[in-house]
Amino acid sequence: MDRIKQRTKRRIILGVCALAAAAVLILIVLGVKGLLHRGTDTSAGVEYIKAEEAGDITAIEEKIRLLEQQDGAGEEGRSIKERFAGAVVLGDSVAEGFEEYDILNASSVAAEIGVHLDELDGQIAKVKELSPGILFLYLGMNDVTATNGDVDRFVSEYKEVLTRIREEVPDAHIFVNSIFPVQKKALEKEPLLEKIPEYNDALKELCDSQTVAFIDNTDLVSDEYYEEDGIHFKAAFYPVWAEHMAEVASL
Repeated sequence: MDRIKQRTKRRIILGVCALAAAAVLILIVLGVKGLLHRGTDTSAGVEYIKAEEAGDITAIEEKIRLLEQQDGAGEEGRSIKERFAGAVVLGDSVAEGFEEYDILNASSVAAEIGVHLDELDGQIAKVKELSPGILFLYLGMNDVTATNGDVDRFVSEYKEVLTRIREEVPDAHIFVNSIFPVQKKALEKEPLLEKIPEYNDALKELCDSQTVAFIDNTDLVSDEYYEEDGIHFKAAFYPVWAEHMAEVASL
């Protein structure tokens, strides 16, 4: 709201400048007309007026453009925490990293280590209390193994979560994150995680059917961001992920 007021104020100032410039041009025109009555050659004066008029308009437009650029730069310069002020990330231990590494404020995170889709009562209650305008979900990694690779069961449980959230926080715009891929060493330890792409495909179809935004994170992460377990992420990854979500949600 402050940025809108600032832009309005600047436009008013520039408008006043434009009016002042117009007044000067009128005086010049009147002077030229006076010369016409005396039979004086006014071609140079007319050309001067045209040049001044074009120059004034161009200068004013340029000032407006520069001020809008400055406003835009101010918006882009906002911190991740500021951009997520009206948003909440609900999720598991991977999402919990936003708070652990102080990327987001505690009021923007409702995460719990090891949580499954059928264990979200406390987190949904917290989200309801916070009443965000934007809600990002990162769920499902733990459920790939909990459902023993049963994609249909996973979809059914996730659908129930979406229904509950819509009932409890009806004004929130929901964005569902895809499940992040894991490294080979994690697959060797838990082969069921190889089905993550299949789960993501099913999750995207669910989101499409529910008119919920789906955020594809498949190509977002690279090897240097992974922790030793090949599943969780180092602190450096979270700003990258947050920026990606912010762009999708236009934060």
